[in-house]
Amino acid sequence: MQPRAVILVEGISDRAAVEAVAERGGRDLAADGVEVVAMGGAHAIGRFLDRYVAAGVRVAGLCDAGEIDVFRRALERAGLGSDLERAGFYVCDADLEDEFVRAVGPPRVEKILEAHGDIRPFRTKQKQLEWRGRPVDAQLRSFFRYSGRTRHYARPLVNALEGDDVPRPLARVVAAV
Repeated sequence: MQPRAVILVEGISDRAAVEAVAERGGRDLAADGVEVVAMGGAHAIGRFLDRYVAAGVRVAGLCDAGEIDVFRRALERAGLGSDLERAGFYVCDADLEDEFVRAVGPPRVEKILEAHGDIRPFRTKQKQLEWRGRPVDAQLRSFFRYSGRTRHYARPLVNALEGDDVPRPLARVVAAV
């Protein structure tokens, strides 16, 4: 059965984050006929747009700042124009991990790592020559991104957000469908 709308995201971490944000806002995407689709990377966007736009499914999406040009070209080829936001696509600055670290704040993110048993591996990363002396927010982004932990931490990070601190791209993409 074809969904009414899809939110196209780069990977499973993004899918977990979008679903957690929707739930936080009291939204049941599945009940609304909305499917969050992890594409397996930004460069697959054209194939997914071809599939869903041709079927008349409403599309929206999320991408990292480094993938703007890839998404813009794919949206233009699909006939959706070159304005990402007008087409329902929102950009994380610089990536999903950056959005979360900024919104939650490094001290609270470290407490979440501690509560989930990952503070020691994070401290080990901080001691690595390449990461010594670098800003904590950059260390945290790297820890999440390159260890594959973002998908496991999406819900705890969303739960740690206060009030309306939901990162703009996540809030907007959920509202777009």
